[in-house]
Amino acid sequence: MCFVPRYPTQPDPEFLVDRSLGLYVLPDALRARGLTVHTLESVYGKVQSQSVPDIRWLGDAGQNNWVVLCKDDSIRRTPMELATVERYRVKMFCLTTASLTGEQQRDRILSHVNRIAQRARKPGPYIYGIYERNIRLLWRPAES
Repeated sequence: MCFVPRYPTQPDPEFLVDRSLGLYVLPDALRARGLTVHTLESVYGKVQSQSVPDIRWLGDAGQNNWVVLCKDDSIRRTPMELATVERYRVKMFCLTTASLTGEQQRDRILSHVNRIAQRARKPGPYIYGIYERNIRLLWRPAES
C-alpha cells in the first residue's frame, strides 16, 4: 500500500523584504529557516535599491509571485500603490507597528511565518497585517 498525502505539497513561498525591514536581521533569520529571501538590494543593486519606486518593486514582486514583507501598511491607502498591488496580484504582509526594533520585527514575523506561508499559498491580491498575536486581512479587492 502506498501512502498518498491528503493535500499536495507546495513549495515554500519566496519572500521580498522591503528596505524598511532592513538588509540583515530579518532576511538572515528567514534564510536560516531555509526560506528563499530577496531584498531590494539583492534585486536592484545597492544604489538603485535606495530609490526604486514602490510601484516598480511591488509590480516586480507580483510578477515573480514573491510574498512581500514590509513595515508600511499605508500602501493600502495610496491609490497608485494599491492599484499596483491589485494589478500584479501582490501578496503582502505588513507590520502594523512602526516602533518595533529590528529584533522585535524579526521575532514578530518569525512567530507568524508559518501562517504567512499558509495564507500566501492563496492567490493575491491582498494585504495582511502582522500583529503580536495573529495576522489579519486588511485589504482585498471587492468582488466584481
